[in-house]
Amino acid sequence: MNTWPRLSERVEPTRAMAIAAVVLGSRKPIWHGIGMTSTPNGNRERTNSPTPGRKAVWIAIGVAVLWLVFGSVAGPLAGKLNEVQTNDNASFLPASAESTLVANEQALFSDDNAFPLLVVITRPDGAALTSGDLAEAATFAGEIPSIEVESGTTITDYLQPGSIIPIPSQDGKAVLINVSLDGDKSSENLANGELAIAGITESVRGAAEQVTDLRINVTGPAGILADLIKVFGAIDSTLLGATAVVVALILILVYRSPFLWLIPLLAAGMALAAASAAVYFLAKNDIVVLNGQSQGILTVLVFGAGTDYALLLVARYREELHHFPTHIQAMRAALRGVVEPIVASAATVVIGLMCLLLSELNSNRSTGPVGATGIIAALVVMLTFLPALLIIPSVVLPILAFLVPTIIGLVLSFFTDLEVGPFAAVGGLLAGVTIIGWIIFGILRITSPNWGPFSRKRIPAGRWAFWPKVPRDDDTDERLSGAWSKVAGGVGRRPRLTWVVTAIVMLVFAGFATTLKAEGITTTQAFVNETDSVVGQEQLAAHFAGGLGTPAVVMTNEAALADVLSTVTATPGVAAAVRFTGLPQQDPAASTAPTKIVDGRAQILVTLADAADSPEAEQVVNELRTNVHAVEGADALVGGQTAASLDIDNASIRDRNLIIPVVLIVIFIVLMLLLRSILAPVLLITTVLLSFFATLGVCAIFFDNVFGFAGADTSFPLFAFVFLVALGVDYNIFLMTRVREESIKLGTRPGILRGLTVTGGVITSAGIVLAATFLVLGVLPLVFLRELGFAVAVGVLLDTFVIRSTLVPALAYDIGARIWWPSKLGRPGEDSVVDDPMSEKSAVAP
Repeated sequence: MNTWPRLSERVEPTRAMAIAAVVLGSRKPIWHGIGMTSTPNGNRERTNSPTPGRKAVWIAIGVAVLWLVFGSVAGPLAGKLNEVQTNDNASFLPASAESTLVANEQALFSDDNAFPLLVVITRPDGAALTSGDLAEAATFAGEIPSIEVESGTTITDYLQPGSIIPIPSQDGKAVLINVSLDGDKSSENLANGELAIAGITESVRGAAEQVTDLRINVTGPAGILADLIKVFGAIDSTLLGATAVVVALILILVYRSPFLWLIPLLAAGMALAAASAAVYFLAKNDIVVLNGQSQGILTVLVFGAGTDYALLLVARYREELHHFPTHIQAMRAALRGVVEPIVASAATVVIGLMCLLLSELNSNRSTGPVGATGIIAALVVMLTFLPALLIIPSVVLPILAFLVPTIIGLVLSFFTDLEVGPFAAVGGLLAGVTIIGWIIFGILRITSPNWGPFSRKRIPAGRWAFWPKVPRDDDTDERLSGAWSKVAGGVGRRPRLTWVVTAIVMLVFAGFATTLKAEGITTTQAFVNETDSVVGQEQLAAHFAGGLGTPAVVMTNEAALADVLSTVTATPGVAAAVRFTGLPQQDPAASTAPTKIVDGRAQILVTLADAADSPEAEQVVNELRTNVHAVEGADALVGGQTAASLDIDNASIRDRNLIIPVVLIVIFIVLMLLLRSILAPVLLITTVLLSFFATLGVCAIFFDNVFGFAGADTSFPLFAFVFLVALGVDYNIFLMTRVREESIKLGTRPGILRGLTVTGGVITSAGIVLAATFLVLGVLPLVFLRELGFAVAVGVLLDTFVIRSTLVPALAYDIGARIWWPSKLGRPGEDSVVDDPMSEKSAVAP
């Protein structure tokens, strides 16, 4: 007997109809054909018409399978992002920067591209070096070229021509060894994919560990870059793992379900894989410049924003399950309710990030497209892959069965010598068993819908992912009597007092923003911990001229060489200045060799008294530029590493003054189009700006008095602004789109209270997730990322718990219907209460 027709007739409609509507691009009303009709006044009424679902099931399965196949291809590319990173300052500068012009001229004087690796040798007790110590230092210097980098290659293969000569300090307490690397060769990748400069530095440090009676530190531009590469290399494992764990824990607490938390997490991981694959190809083809900073921001941005979108969709879906008999109807209604705010939210963040294209700095310009790519990936995944998983939620069970033992093995491998492989094998076995059980269980739910504790009667199709708290088709919404209903009631009773007190508190915090020190920090201050290169820089500054090994470079016309050289030498802060002859500075013949002239231009190498990355050195470069620019007929230019850092700081200030107003304008336009109002966007932008300055004030207090940071990078206010304003507006978009929706049905003031009540829980959860993901940046030992993570976390929490919860709704309630001016909702009489906004009877599901 053929049972398939009997079984197929009993299959319930599934939630995949929502995906079908999106994929097929239906222009009919969202409830058309799913047992709902529209009345003349736009409300929805239940009907008894049949609801097709088999086609929707296959569409949903197809969408899920396509994404999983794509993830298997795109996932490995995420692990290759480190291979396309660029972390040197010079590549970030615009072509018009003075230091860039000098670098271009320098290339005409020599075919090589020297990249100094500085080795500083001292005694552990700080005493003067003995003759034996000097001999041992000389021996170590002689051994450096023969140190093996990888099988078949030694440091000799990466060196510039010339001898490696130890240079004793004048105080007799240190020796400096300048290892001049070939910049082109050292920027290549080793066989294991690691950048050669990182392998060279680690090889020298490994050899230095064999010298037990001396302290040997490896620093200079090459050593510092190697430490940066090491830090950014942790993004693939440390940052990603920490972010996933934090998001998982919060989702478990929010949903209190053993299954549901994995669905948004899996979708967020898919979004990151998609974004990483796109960024990999963009960076590999030199369309964008990817650095470790932008890669770290990409990870937390995708997880944070993606999880926010997931929370909004899942919450609206849960709400609609109370108002519809089938999950197909609920999902389609949920998608209709959240597509507009989610797309608008993503648009504001993308537009804000793309405004960074106006930056003079290549690093900032690339961070914009990198971050925007992540947001677009999160948007697409959460509106396609996530609904598909919710429609067929049991598909996550085999994945969960595989992940649990695998993650346990991964965690144990960090502390023991256990291999992950056996745990993954166990996970694969459990996943296979789960698939078999899933099939059997599915057949039982069809053939015996009333049997068992997980039968379709007890847990209808599409709802069991929420177990143990399964939403019922009962036209109730528990949020209308929860904590947020009390908050809304308080706002409604004393709106003016609420917003005035809140605004005063925020203004007090904003007052501390003027104390934030964002004039820049040195390269060594950029590390939270004392890395080997940081210690080396400290020793270098203590015993040598701070700029030794990283000279400033002055280019001048040949005719004015003598005048420019005397001007440079007379500038305070200059330790030494010599003509460039083409010979290494340590070569005795360099002092008597003729000056090398190219196209009528000469080059002067300037050693600064202060460390090359210090504010004092930048001040000296500023004075050098002023002085040599004044030499008549010289056409002099000042470049070098210190000048490049100075140009970056100046460009950051210029970017901040230009981009911040542009971001405000474009976000205002988006809000105006979304809310069909002028006054409401002005209100939202003003409150977000207040939140931004309050956040800077909190940061100033904590950076100085708690964390003890030396200051903030000059680009910090710009990055903080772009992320805080774009992400902060998100929560106001989520709130005000729902308020507008409810205001159409209930009137403005009741709509405000209803909107605040029903969105309070999900927006708060979303804010906590986003704040937590940005705080995860603190696992990377870089001051800039820790400061940015802290700033975004504080700002998001202020937006979530203060701005969106009290200030905006109270101020909007006080203003009333005029907030929608000049739209129809802003006309007099629109504030009338058509029903109690907190009653279940007026809870018309949007």
